[in-house]
Amino acid sequence: MSYQKILVALDRSNKNNIIFQQALEIAKHNQAQLMIFHCLALEETGIGNYTNLYGEELVNWNQSMEETLKQEIENINIWLSGYAEQSQAEGIPTQMDWKLGDAGRWIREMAHTWQADLIVLGRRGRQGLAEFFLGSVSNYIVHHATCSVLVVQGKELSE
Repeated sequence: MSYQKILVALDRSNKNNIIFQQALEIAKHNQAQLMIFHCLALEETGIGNYTNLYGEELVNWNQSMEETLKQEIENINIWLSGYAEQSQAEGIPTQMDWKLGDAGRWIREMAHTWQADLIVLGRRGRQGLAEFFLGSVSNYIVHHATCSVLVVQGKELSE
């Protein structure tokens, strides 16, 4: 089977390079396009014990969260650009994108919208109750994607 559009989903784990290299090798072999994608999860943050919901504390908290998000988005763009430059240097037509929210649903949606025929992603190795309660993005994608899925286990690529 030949792949034409490969979506590689990266998170901030230490397995990113292995996952990216696997997607890059498949893209080179198939002369395919590559979409490098990241989903920034909304972490639940407590507002704290504010006595006045319309007070200065809430305004300061909101400004702080906005600045943090703006900096994180800037960091993501720089981080993804590094991968995009690497694949473009290998002659692979490459795009990058990111979304804010639930990773599984965004990966599925991005693959569908971009018409990917392969999704490459890693897994964190959660098992048992941790996977049950925290969920598994890779498991969600395997069961809900409309294209082929490669789940990279994080082992070194053989040369």
